[in-house]
Amino acid sequence: MITENVSVKDQTWDLEIKPRSSAFDLHLNDVWKYRDLLGLLVRRDFVSFYKQTILGPLWFFVQPLLTTIMFTFVFGRLAGISTDGLPQPLFYMAGITAWNYFADCLTKTSTVFKDNADIFGKVYFPRLIMPLSIVLSNLVRFGVQFLLFLCVVAYYAFHGAAFHPTWAIVLFPVVVILMAAMGLGAGMIISALTTKYRDLAFLITFGIQLLMYATTVIYPLSAASTKYRWLIAANPMTELIETFRYGFLGRGSFNWPALGYSTIVTVIFLMLGTIIFNKVEKSFVDTV
Repeated sequence: MITENVSVKDQTWDLEIKPRSSAFDLHLNDVWKYRDLLGLLVRRDFVSFYKQTILGPLWFFVQPLLTTIMFTFVFGRLAGISTDGLPQPLFYMAGITAWNYFADCLTKTSTVFKDNADIFGKVYFPRLIMPLSIVLSNLVRFGVQFLLFLCVVAYYAFHGAAFHPTWAIVLFPVVVILMAAMGLGAGMIISALTTKYRDLAFLITFGIQLLMYATTVIYPLSAASTKYRWLIAANPMTELIETFRYGFLGRGSFNWPALGYSTIVTVIFLMLGTIIFNKVEKSFVDTV
């Protein structure tokens, strides 16, 4: 019998798992190799969330409709807050549709380590796939709610409401990508911090609601007090919502420097979030 000795260096492997050399070694090529898993996780998130509910996916429509009705009654009728001359339900529906996507990406990504600790501790796969699946599954929900928003737009257009789309509507894909990236980046930072500081998990649940009032969801930037307008404009989500409204409804304060500022802040959040997430994932099982 003849045996052939093959050195380890001469062997080829389909997958090689080895420790990362630095926090910047993200192994993004592994994310692409596991794209089938990403699709399965998106489907799991979409199906499991509504599997044992009575209305099922109809909650996609119920939540923004009820919120719009509440905002119209409280902020529009009782408080009399300006809506830049737009019909109140249409104004609030635009802000709610954009804000919900960002808020869902942020809140669900912020607990990804805690919610998936059992899976992370048993099998290898690129951990970055988990927050990416959350962003993509929320994109499906956003798409459904966006169709509802378009139906409301069509209704008011048919009844002669004074609004019109502008050229900025072509920036809609950019706005969606920036909202997803900001929610993903901020969520990964918070998720990494919650492995040691559990208090953040409680703060994020109502903190996201407080942040909404510092964004132009229930009022236009033009209606904000001059004294505090700079503070609201400093919120990177403000310009994204204003651009969304300006593109589809022709009302809002759009300018390129503000959109550039939101883009820079988003890129910084995404880079920091990815690096911190990558660093924490190697040892989080010991602390969660």
